[in-house]
Amino acid sequence: MLRLTTLTALAGALLLGPAPARAADACDVLAARVIRTTGASLAGRAGPVAVFRAQDAERLSLDCRAPARITVASREREPAPAYFVLIGRAAQALAGADAAAVEVLALNLHQASLLADAPRRGGAGRILMLCETGPRADAFREDRTVCRVAPRPGLSRIRRAG
Repeated sequence: MLRLTTLTALAGALLLGPAPARAADACDVLAARVIRTTGASLAGRAGPVAVFRAQDAERLSLDCRAPARITVASREREPAPAYFVLIGRAAQALAGADAAAVEVLALNLHQASLLADAPRRGGAGRILMLCETGPRADAFREDRTVCRVAPRPGLSRIRRAG
């Protein structure tokens, strides 16, 4: 009887586990979805941040802290169309967004950022995005294009019947 109680307690601890372990598992699941959807490969992971190698971007990173977000950076001030396709696929992996609609949004925000010489924000369905071009004051100091994608607050990722 004692053995059954011990096994039950151990199973409960493994299922419920500490919050960081559950968060790490959720981040692993999201990182795997990013890999599957974008075709990128995992370059490394430190805590809640995963960095990927992607053919069409200098950097593709996932920050799993709530709200989860993806950053896609290019060394080009005017990246190739494949960069915007990658952003659409990343948004699809992150929030189930329509990849084609996000691709168009990213291209439009990028063009608006070029014209205004300032970051531009917008949204498409389940996501919000900020794109900017030009020199930056953070780790990306050179001229480049950076777009960040995050789920739109208040929208559930779970579809309801009906």
